[in-house]
Amino acid sequence: MEDHPPQPDLPIFLASAAHDMKNSISMLSGTLEAVLLDPAVQALPAYRQVVHLLYETRRMNDNLIQLLALYKRVGSPSYPFDPQPQAIADFVAEIEAQHRVLLEAKGIAFEADYPPDLIWCFDEDLVVGVVGHAFNNAIHYTSDKIRLIINQVGEFLEIRVEDNGHGFPPAMLEAGATIDSGVDFSTGSTGLGLYFSSEVAKAHKHRGRHGSIALENGGSCGGGCFVLRLP
Repeated sequence: MEDHPPQPDLPIFLASAAHDMKNSISMLSGTLEAVLLDPAVQALPAYRQVVHLLYETRRMNDNLIQLLALYKRVGSPSYPFDPQPQAIADFVAEIEAQHRVLLEAKGIAFEADYPPDLIWCFDEDLVVGVVGHAFNNAIHYTSDKIRLIINQVGEFLEIRVEDNGHGFPPAMLEAGATIDSGVDFSTGSTGLGLYFSSEVAKAHKHRGRHGSIALENGGSCGGGCFVLRLP
């Protein structure tokens, strides 16, 4: 019988390729941020195009991180799910720092509203990924303002990313409302982000409760609202 060399595991190969791409895109994103801080670049006619390149690299990086997390099956023993007590003030500072260059380059005002002494238990890396993805979407669709609102509502931590754009279209509101019953990826790039966010939310469990996400229109800014609730 002829021996055949072992074939590579395709899922592992794809995950490795996604990881390599993520690292390269992260380096590109960091370089673009440094370039955009140069006053000489800010005076160039192509400045806004470079800003858009940074936005797109951040979006691609988010998608690759989500794919890798889902490949490792968020919330299963194979994924290093690590909820720890987190100071909400530090969490807000991390989100703002990640997006400061894009916010300033696009002239978007940022406001944060949260109890300064609030502490909650969650997986920081995963929740930063969820809120960062929502933040990137808000940067793209807002008119000129984004609010990050975090409060304890009953027995849940509620994290809201709100903007003053035109709000979510009906198809996206429906997708957000029915996310637990499955995702229709034919709706475009929103499918993966919502699915990832829902899986991260549901991985957070406490006393028989689990997290959830929702999409709304209105809020304090009158535009789109992404809502993450964690027990």
